Amino acid sequence: MGNRKYLIGVDGGTESLRAGVFDLSGKPLAFASSPYKTTFPHPGWAEQNPDDWWQALGLAVKQAVNDSGVDITDIAAMSLDTTNCTVVALDQDGHALRPALLWMDMRSTAQAAQAAATGDIALQVNSGGAGPVSAEWMVPKALWIFQQEPEIYQKARYICEYQDFMNYHLTGRMCASISNVSVRWHYNSSRGWPVSLLQKLGLESLVDKWPQDVLPLGATVGTLTPSAAAHLGLPEGLLVAQGGSDAFIGMVGLGVVTAGQMAMLTGSSHLQLGMCAEPLHGPGIFGTYPDAVIPGLHVIEGGQTSTGSIINWLKNSLVGQNGWPGFEALNSAASQIPPGAEGLLCCDHFQGNRTPYTDAASRGGLVGLTLKHTQAHVFRAIMEGVAFGTELILENMRDAGYHPDSLTLAGGATKSDLWLHIHADVSNLPLRLTEVPDAPALGCAILAAVAAGLYPDISMAVAAMVKVSRVVQPDPKRHEEYARFYRAYKALYPALKQVRQALENQPTPRQQQQSAPEAAARQAVNHHHQQQQQHVNGTLLQAIIAPSILAADFADLA
Repeated sequence: MGNRKYLIGVDGGTESLRAGVFDLSGKPLAFASSPYKTTFPHPGWAEQNPDDWWQALGLAVKQAVNDSGVDITDIAAMSLDTTNCTVVALDQDGHALRPALLWMDMRSTAQAAQAAATGDIALQVNSGGAGPVSAEWMVPKALWIFQQEPEIYQKARYICEYQDFMNYHLTGRMCASISNVSVRWHYNSSRGWPVSLLQKLGLESLVDKWPQDVLPLGATVGTLTPSAAAHLGLPEGLLVAQGGSDAFIGMVGLGVVTAGQMAMLTGSSHLQLGMCAEPLHGPGIFGTYPDAVIPGLHVIEGGQTSTGSIINWLKNSLVGQNGWPGFEALNSAASQIPPGAEGLLCCDHFQGNRTPYTDAASRGGLVGLTLKHTQAHVFRAIMEGVAFGTELILENMRDAGYHPDSLTLAGGATKSDLWLHIHADVSNLPLRLTEVPDAPALGCAILAAVAAGLYPDISMAVAAMVKVSRVVQPDPKRHEEYARFYRAYKALYPALKQVRQALENQPTPRQQQQSAPEAAARQAVNHHHQQQQQHVNGTLLQAIIAPSILAADFADLA
């Protein structure tokens, strides 16, 4: 190995795989991406071919290394992150027995409800045990394969994730990441695998199909096999470090590695991930996840389903391309409007609420519209509504005992100076921005550096490789000014819920014209569906889809 050391970080996203070459200061030298296809065989289903990931890895790594100009003998190590929880069923040789169930695949909603109904201690990470359980997670997806494709389940030597598939084909070692299993497999580093949960589901055989080794972030998975080295154009024997879930590796790339810090990844959605010194659980909180990023620390999770996507809705659906003045003009005009958008409030539940209400049926709204309000008013109201939604999550976390001291942002919202100031003022917290926007890829490079022994631990590597480029300080006066609008925002959810329920309870004109027998038949069907949702073993069946946040999903809100 030469005197200079370089690192490869790989971010396996929903639509493509992105590889980056970094130096020891965290400076990116080159990036390259390779796309892959997602298929949607049925409504709510989303699948990918694992072989496509492997081909994309070879193409992206070769291109990135070539563009960087780095001698491959000067590369010290590599690591990768992937979407979580994208589930694969593999045979003894690591070949896929069926297409992978992508993280967003919701076919296992019924199985998620079955898991929620167990009331098992492992469900503490799901709103303190109150649920619901997400169909995104490992146990519901594995249970779906067990129930719906028993022949695949029986043939499977391994049921694991995108992350594990890639590491296996890189090194020949089957192992899991503490990040993935702690966050989405109901694994707890103190209790181990959720055996009692699986037993209650009749799925105890799954433990033997999971990887038996669980590695912390930055641990050595192994070294490149001859075939993997040839595929990537890298030296045989190159060190491979354990990565994990994309958003959680993004925490490392943003430098969020000490208690009290919080990362906020913004794009079509917002994801809040905070570091806690102690475990805590409660309603409207996902987690905490022990050791998921840093040993001895716990990660608390919150999320907003629709944020940047509401801005895109305003642009594409409400205003239209022909009438859209551009983000720069709207940001300028909206900055001249006072806090509260002159009486216009936005409820940001355009695709339901993830936390703290965990209500997939909730809907958004623009309340207080007058003829005076302009595009800029609506634009500002949406940004304020999203910021209020973030503050509601933070308030819920504070009530449970977690008090973040800062927010470190990445993604689309960082491109709007106005939105940054609104977030800072509403939550009365400083916002930190870092030099490298590709936080997951940088996080992988940091983990590779630790595995190679170039830094003693993740915290030391972060100190050397993550640079804060800007801090947006809150304005205390603006914070006080926003207080009354925030109180009004909190009144929107219960008020709009009443309106929605009233609409749902109104019969349609066709229903009003139904004969008595038809109405009785419809009532019987409705009663049957209601019974299906009733308590099983004393617990109401519930499920929700909790979207992953990916670097590729960051909306361009410049």
